[in-house]
Amino acid sequence: MSWFKRKDKGIQTSTQEKKDTPKGLWYKSPTGKIVDTKELEQNFYVSPEDGYHVRIGSKEYFEILFDDNKFKELDANLESKDPLKFVDTKKYPERLKAAQEKTKLKDAVRSAVGKSKGKDLVVSCMDFAFIGGSMGSVVGEKIARAADYALKNKLPFMIISKSGGARMMEAALSLMQLAKTSVKLAQLADAGIPYISLCTDPTTGGTTASFAMLGDVNIAEPGALIGFAGPRIVRDTTGKELPEGFQTSEFLLEHGFLDFITHRKELKNKVNQYIDLITNQPLRA
Repeated sequence: MSWFKRKDKGIQTSTQEKKDTPKGLWYKSPTGKIVDTKELEQNFYVSPEDGYHVRIGSKEYFEILFDDNKFKELDANLESKDPLKFVDTKKYPERLKAAQEKTKLKDAVRSAVGKSKGKDLVVSCMDFAFIGGSMGSVVGEKIARAADYALKNKLPFMIISKSGGARMMEAALSLMQLAKTSVKLAQLADAGIPYISLCTDPTTGGTTASFAMLGDVNIAEPGALIGFAGPRIVRDTTGKELPEGFQTSEFLLEHGFLDFITHRKELKNKVNQYIDLITNQPLRA
């Protein structure tokens, strides 16, 4: 067993020559599955062993939906203000600046137009990394403007929801966005322009109470948390134990709140298939 014995005492490698393991090589899913991050990316950020859909943002969704990842971003420079001079543990402008520096985003939603399977599609996608995907005035305004763009150019519209709800730092101003976005979607419906809603993990609060549930087709990713108030609030309010799987995509599909659950690798094909069916066009291959 001499090969287990050191010839020299102590570690001989100098600090400069030590090799650190690069960060981010592996991802551990909530079920404990370990996945190579490159493999995860190639599998549309879905754990291949257990099908867990990792939370992703607008950058990744645009890569999935738009042909060759080519698109034009709409209203890219809109930023939130602080009309209420809100302060909690820090001032609202400081919180916004910190979120922008951390995420490299202007706010919690990005809108873009580009080709998806050869035809133009307008997409507004929320980013949970920006203050929990909370919906403030800018989020509502960007979604409303994206809907206007779709209306003006007669293009199908899609919203990808990923949000904790209305942004408390803007109080009633954030709640006004529920009505504003809902009115714009009603205008699309009157014009016969398709609107697809995709609920991802999590879709809660004011987003669920407005645009997330108003699609011509309401779809979701597997296992997503979707609801208005959280399970604990519902349980404490009703005083009853909640059924298994409460507020998951599968539970909502079973109870008629969703039309389909779509695996992320099938998202692009499914969305365009729904649009072709709604508009009575030949199905794209």
